[in-house]
Amino acid sequence: MTEKKTLLGNLLKERILVLDGAMGTMIQEYEFNESDFRGDFFSKHNFDLKGNNDILCITKPKIISKIHEKYLESGCDIIETNTFNANRISQADYGTEEHCYELNKKAATLAKKACKKYSVEDKPRFVAGALGPTNKTLSISPKVEDPGFREVTFDEMRESYEEQLNGLIDGGADIILIETIFDTLNAKAAIVAVKKVFRKKNIELPLIISGTITDLSGRTLSGQTVEAFWTSIKYANPICVGLNCALGPADLRPYVEKLSQIATTNVHCYPNAGLPNEFGGYDETPESMCEHIEEWCQSGLVNIVGGCCGTNQHHISHFVEAAEKNKPRNYNQKNNLELSEFSGLENFTIRPDSNFTMIGERTNVTGSKKFSRLIKEENYEDALEVALQQVENGANIIDINMDEGLLNSEKCMSKLLNLISVEPDIAKVPIMIDSSKWSVIQAGLKCVQGKAI
Repeated sequence: MTEKKTLLGNLLKERILVLDGAMGTMIQEYEFNESDFRGDFFSKHNFDLKGNNDILCITKPKIISKIHEKYLESGCDIIETNTFNANRISQADYGTEEHCYELNKKAATLAKKACKKYSVEDKPRFVAGALGPTNKTLSISPKVEDPGFREVTFDEMRESYEEQLNGLIDGGADIILIETIFDTLNAKAAIVAVKKVFRKKNIELPLIISGTITDLSGRTLSGQTVEAFWTSIKYANPICVGLNCALGPADLRPYVEKLSQIATTNVHCYPNAGLPNEFGGYDETPESMCEHIEEWCQSGLVNIVGGCCGTNQHHISHFVEAAEKNKPRNYNQKNNLELSEFSGLENFTIRPDSNFTMIGERTNVTGSKKFSRLIKEENYEDALEVALQQVENGANIIDINMDEGLLNSEKCMSKLLNLISVEPDIAKVPIMIDSSKWSVIQAGLKCVQGKAI
């Protein structure tokens, strides 16, 4: 398995690689009905299955294989498995959560078979086992009236990803791709799952991590900037980091450039074919989209390019031509000076010429009688106000301590951090989780999407 990582690493130094385009866009062309999605396997299933594209790996495997082959014929180097929603959390909407392992194994097997058909010595093809973001978020409550509520826990999400990973790896995935990250805490659950499964299986596959900038604010849905996102996940040592989905290439360009400037690993981008039109379609043609992709290649911004929503094999064939004419981004020439970096919604860097770093310590039950009283009274609204005042008064980092004998420290830490995560004026700064108990530190880390102390 490490051979694949070495091979991929060497290829990324030699040339710009190309990822495939959208799976959903290609599936839509077939206009499948409910019966098609069900097939014989799910003919008596109690839930509607139309729209559950992942299930087609079982009910329409020949079609999924044909889509993979169309992309491989267009010249791409990496194809993704059809597993964007093939996790227990997302599949629960269809009542198919018990089939997640076989879904992922089958998807990887189909992609692997297609890759073997097209691989040659000077152009090997790779299967990227795709882990989507799930349809839940760990950093945002779905209930406006209860901002501390979460539909799923960090551990439940991690376990869901572990099951998915086992199927993908057993089916032959060469790469693990955590993609379309709208909440970095979800990605952290996936990263923990990846590391755990790798240890259990005694393997190490290349890891690619891909975030999603949801609009022109330049932030993820959960509020992080590109810089904060990179600081939060770079500990996972991905072979490539980048952006995908949500925006077209023109709108994504400044964020790709920013990531290219700061990332000390390979950089990718696979944008949508523009923004959806009034009919839900995408208007960027292969030619118009390729103008942007080629400019990225010429400017040395990327190591991998590809397409997301609205793209097909024709887009990818144009991207292949653009990639072949240009050299990959060379991040090895960058200044890799190691600085202390932390993140909340925004990045915070301690440089040699930085002034004193101010740490707000009033959110500490052992250091503030007022804060201790508020927590004991479960008055979290006023407790949040204490945190906000510290940030407004110039604190660069917020220290939170719940070590008090009469408190359920783990519960109190999680409650406050969940509430802070939806308060952008507080959450913009990094969190210092302060405790003498490892269980409290663990509980806190499971609620923080940024890089905490």
